[in-house]
Amino acid sequence: MGVYAVIAACAVGSFLSGSVPVGLLVGKLKGVDVRKVGSGNIGAMNVARALGSRWFVVVFGLDLVKGLVPTLGMGMLLSQGWAMTEMTEAVRDVCWLGVGICAVFGHNYSPFVGFAGGKGVSTSLGVALGIYPDLTIPAGCCFLVWVLGISITRMSSVGSILGGVMFPVLYVALAGRLDGTREVRGVLLVFTLVTAGLIVVRHRANIARIASGTEPRIGRP
Repeated sequence: MGVYAVIAACAVGSFLSGSVPVGLLVGKLKGVDVRKVGSGNIGAMNVARALGSRWFVVVFGLDLVKGLVPTLGMGMLLSQGWAMTEMTEAVRDVCWLGVGICAVFGHNYSPFVGFAGGKGVSTSLGVALGIYPDLTIPAGCCFLVWVLGISITRMSSVGSILGGVMFPVLYVALAGRLDGTREVRGVLLVFTLVTAGLIVVRHRANIARIASGTEPRIGRP
């Protein structure tokens, strides 16, 4: 197979692995259809509403792995000699990030649940952590922003939106310090912007409820 055929196969595999509806499957194992509980979303936070906080950790972790593993695998493939000789660094980055974002699209628009899905926060975090070292530290900082946003507002959506919006900001702020010999690369910046955009778009209903004062808070009916 040619190099781009291998990459295309990896992209399809990443999309399919990202499409696995972990939250729905966990709920089914416990006898609950999470699509009929709370917000109806199959993500970790709604699973927590239906099954308890410990299941949030399980689903969030598995959804994160769906983004992390394909991204790490693609990174290792692209570090091999055949990729180094046939592709420029910018093209390798596009392919690397493209395979990762396929997992996010799979999670958000899973064909196994009628092209519905989660909101992409945990899977996007997994992808970003897999882009080492350029996005690992900014992604870790965004995770802290997410936690802080939830802690202050008691609204998961606020934490998710803040973390997503801060991703490109933190990348630009930290990129120069991650490797003093490299400038901020446009490919990675575009990826952070796309990721932030996807998270905001997937939370547009939450944004409307926040504006109207009807967004539910954690721990309240």
